[in-house]
Parts: sequence; C-alpha cells; structure tokens
Amino acid sequence: MKGFFHELFDYNFYCNKKIIQQCGALDKVPDNCERLFSHILNAHHIWNHRMMGIPSVMGVWDLHSFVKWEEIHYENQRTSFEIVSNTDNFEKRLEYENSEGRAFTNQIKDILFHVINHSTHHRGQIMMEMRNAGFAPDPLDYVHYKR
Repeated sequence: MKGFFHELFDYNFYCNKKIIQQCGALDKVPDNCERLFSHILNAHHIWNHRMMGIPSVMGVWDLHSFVKWEEIHYENQRTSFEIVSNTDNFEKRLEYENSEGRAFTNQIKDILFHVINHSTHHRGQIMMEMRNAGFAPDPLDYVHYKR
C-alpha cells in the first residue's frame, strides 16, 4: 500500500508541477486558475494536517499568489510522503471535523486517495480555464504520466 500511495503522490506532484510551469508561461494567470490551484493547495494542506492531528493554518478557499505555489506544493508533497511512509495501518479510521465543523470518520487510505482525486478534478478545471485563455496545456492523464 505504501508503494501504491508513493506512486500516486509522485503523479500528483508531477501534475501540479506541470500546472505551475504552464501557468508560469502565461502572460497573466487567469483569476479562476489562481482560485482553483490555491484551493488544491489548501485542501491538500488541510487533509495532511487532519491526518497528523494538528490544526491547519489555511482556509479551504484562501488565495495564494503564483509566486507561493511551488513552495506550498513542495511542503504538501513532503508532508504526504512522510504520512504515507509512517503509516502502518491504512485502514485505520480517522475522526475529523470538516470546514463547517461537522464530525466525520474515514479510513486513512480513503483520505489519501481523496487528496489525489480532488487535485485531479480541479486540475481538469484549471486546464479548461487555460484553454479558454488560448493556451493548450499538456495532457496530465495518468496513462500519459506512466508512459
């Protein structure tokens, strides 16, 4: 399971890095790309902190300027790798509160997969925004990554 999640987080890291590079090639990052990528970074940070049992310093929709993306992204990735590396029971249930204060419980493996799936979902939206701005982004499908 550790190897599987390390591979998925490698893929996530690669894709987010590509989005950062491609947004950096634009004259101006579209506002919705900034909003959505900030949300990806925030959600990843929040879930990492929930799994570590410590409060998050980020809100779900906090905005981050483009110049901060890479730093936050790297820290999220490093933290996720530590969580995966130090987890021996991926089926362990984690109790947490969502951003609205409602209590939930999920298995760690489901939370880790959610982080990847959530990022993929919003990267697709970002890529659409980039296309609408006249930029053709590189494909980020998992099979392209594995090639």
